[in-house]
Amino acid sequence: MEPIEVVWRDEWGRLLALLVAQTRRLDLAEDALADAFERAARSWPDAGMPDNPPAWLMTAAKRRVLDRLRAEAVAAKKQPLLAVEEVKRLEGLGRDTPLVPRGTRPAGSDDLLRLVLLAAHPALSQEAGAALTLRLVLGVSTADIARLFLVPEPTMAARLTRARKKVVAAGVPLAIPDDEVLPQRLETVARVAYLAFTAGYAPGSGEGVLRAELSGEAIRLVHLVRATGRAAADNSALQALLALMLLQHARRDARVGADGSLVLLPEQDRSTWHRDEIDEGMALLGELVGTRGVTLESALAAEYVLQALIAAEHARATSAADTDWLTIADYYRQLEDLTGSPVVRLNRAVAVAEAGDLTGALGLLDGLEEALPHSHRLPAVRAELLARAGRHTEAVAAFDLAIERCANARERQQLAARRNRVAT
Repeated sequence: MEPIEVVWRDEWGRLLALLVAQTRRLDLAEDALADAFERAARSWPDAGMPDNPPAWLMTAAKRRVLDRLRAEAVAAKKQPLLAVEEVKRLEGLGRDTPLVPRGTRPAGSDDLLRLVLLAAHPALSQEAGAALTLRLVLGVSTADIARLFLVPEPTMAARLTRARKKVVAAGVPLAIPDDEVLPQRLETVARVAYLAFTAGYAPGSGEGVLRAELSGEAIRLVHLVRATGRAAADNSALQALLALMLLQHARRDARVGADGSLVLLPEQDRSTWHRDEIDEGMALLGELVGTRGVTLESALAAEYVLQALIAAEHARATSAADTDWLTIADYYRQLEDLTGSPVVRLNRAVAVAEAGDLTGALGLLDGLEEALPHSHRLPAVRAELLARAGRHTEAVAAFDLAIERCANARERQQLAARRNRVAT
């Protein structure tokens, strides 16, 4: 990774948060910081990297903001005094607050948390919040966000513009809510991060079976938020989510074959799992379960803990045959009781089948078609269970439906291969 890319990755969110806090103008701050990085990319290779890259970027961004404000002041004939006063205010900002170099504790943690909460505000849909958070907090380019969410770049640019305007129109304050509201807002951040992670871990469409970059960015987001202060670090939903994501993400290399095909859990090479990430996830989960039990202060935290416990059981197993499916099935039962989710019931059916109760597993699928009318995974699971039960004609028909519904090219290939094996 080039030095400028390292600075972008490490400093974008913090610098943007400081600029937004000082200018109170999200549009100007984002454009100015992007312009500063562009200037750095042109000048640093020849002039050399400055001693304090964040301070250099901040200075360049502020100058850009001032240029824009002066231009607006000239154009704002009806309100010249207000515009001039705003320019004067900006000219005096930040002179006594030098930025610290990378590697030390980030300054402006409160500002960063404000930016995170702004991007993940409940006024936005979770999808819009996820995209805006990736753009504002992590500095992911619009083109990359579009690629990660499998939409054209102009479509994503329009979505981001609408999200920014909605935040402004909703009058969202750039402030940290009080202690009674903050936990709920942090849970909104957790939901946004979970959505981004899921979009990478199990993409519903496209060519690939995994978008590890997006899942990795979601993990980085949670790490970043938890570093902003004690309230975020102690938030059980964020901690449980981080444990879950680390345990899942640790298996990324084993989930994709050399030809890009999906490798299911029983066939995965467990020696390629990232043990350091598994250990970190296990430690985070152990802190929650060991001190508070699975019944936590919020339903969302309990949901993430149960999902993490399931992932932990897979991480502990040395092979597919060594997996404690009875325990996993019981965790899914608890998760279904908690959420009422038809997707959880579908996963529970798989676990029950693996635990040896094929009849019970098929029974759990009854009634799910109405709740999951467009899901390809429901007929895929039914097909697999019917095949195990020796009901091959029904299994082939279910595979055909799954293939018809599946929008992911790699998954379709695998479903077709499994169908053909059952049909012969």
